[in-house]
Amino acid sequence: MTTRETTNGKYADLVQETRVHGSLYTDPGIFADELARIWYRTWVCVGHTSEVARPGDYVRKSIGLQDLIMTRSRDGEVNLLVNRCAHRGATVCEDLRGNSSAFRCPYHGWTYDNKGGLLGYPYHQGYGGKNKLDVSMGRVPRVEAYQGFVFASFAPDGPSLKEHLGGAAGELDRLSRLSPEGESELTAGWLRHRTHTNWKMVMENETDGYHPQFVHGSIFGVTGSPIGALYSEKSTAVTRDLGGGHSENDLRPEFRDRAQPLGWFGTTEDKVPDYVARMRARYGEQAEEILIDGAPHVAVFPNLFIAEISVFMIQPVSVSETIQNVTAVQLKGAPDMNRRLLSQSVGSVGPAGMLLADDAEMYERSQRGVNGNLPEWLALRRGAHRERTDDQGYLVGDVTDETGIRGFWSQYRTVMEEG
Repeated sequence: MTTRETTNGKYADLVQETRVHGSLYTDPGIFADELARIWYRTWVCVGHTSEVARPGDYVRKSIGLQDLIMTRSRDGEVNLLVNRCAHRGATVCEDLRGNSSAFRCPYHGWTYDNKGGLLGYPYHQGYGGKNKLDVSMGRVPRVEAYQGFVFASFAPDGPSLKEHLGGAAGELDRLSRLSPEGESELTAGWLRHRTHTNWKMVMENETDGYHPQFVHGSIFGVTGSPIGALYSEKSTAVTRDLGGGHSENDLRPEFRDRAQPLGWFGTTEDKVPDYVARMRARYGEQAEEILIDGAPHVAVFPNLFIAEISVFMIQPVSVSETIQNVTAVQLKGAPDMNRRLLSQSVGSVGPAGMLLADDAEMYERSQRGVNGNLPEWLALRRGAHRERTDDQGYLVGDVTDETGIRGFWSQYRTVMEEG
């Protein structure tokens, strides 16, 4: 039997409209299917063009379990190379980042340019002379960037990146508009948080507006943060299914009611006067709306999450282990704002960050719990009875509803059933 024949209908049975089966988080066979059908077939976010700003710059990245090198070649192209020598399979690059026009394998000295092409090999007479080998490092077939975010797909053909992003593209646009130069950057460096949970537990949590009052309640209370009120039954904020597995918590209704520029960031104009002045100079009257609306809170299937001031890229390691790569949002041309963005990001999701520690505890508790035999199913019915369609045609629910999570699982089922 073919793989399609043996699994046809399996994921339609495991992913139902308002519940999912516990084995989706614990079965190693399902994890293997996900690598093949999601991580090595769809568009996955791997980084940002600002990380390889100059020709020769490179950084180590990953898609699923694949170790990659993201490079910028002399012609300005961003490339993704599989970190494996074409000779005996050794990893070619061990440094996390750097600048080089070539990579030399330490095993036998084979050397490649930063687009993966073979430049040479020692003792060439053993191969009949120079330039006799038509081999190269592996290259991810499709690499594209949108608003600086680099996406890649191992599938040589399929939906375009624009088609994949759909409604989520507008949220990446929102982030860029917060810069007085119209560009976001990810230049603050990355933290790697390893957690003992399935990757889907992490992605479900990213636009779950039901948990903040309970999981983060103590932090909100100690700091006097107004964030908790945004995720209450009385909040006018919504959760939105953007299609394609993407979702957002749209807090703009609350921010617009308050009409306070930079209120979304918990600060005021007088704290970052240069930033505000530059924004108004670039955007004119539109700047007031941008400064009030703030940054997006959006999850992009399968692994990108922008939480206003921080960016997460999720990396599955095993069925029960995930790495969250996280960095602070930086806005080109806004040094005064960037210092505050970095400070707040470190405070919330840094090594001693309070919010991420709370969430990680819940991920791991959920992973331990889902290994129990009963009940077999996890419920996803919150707010299903009160969903409605907004003026853009998207399905929305109250901010504490599970509309976005149901959208994630709907896309998951579609992709996994394609075999």
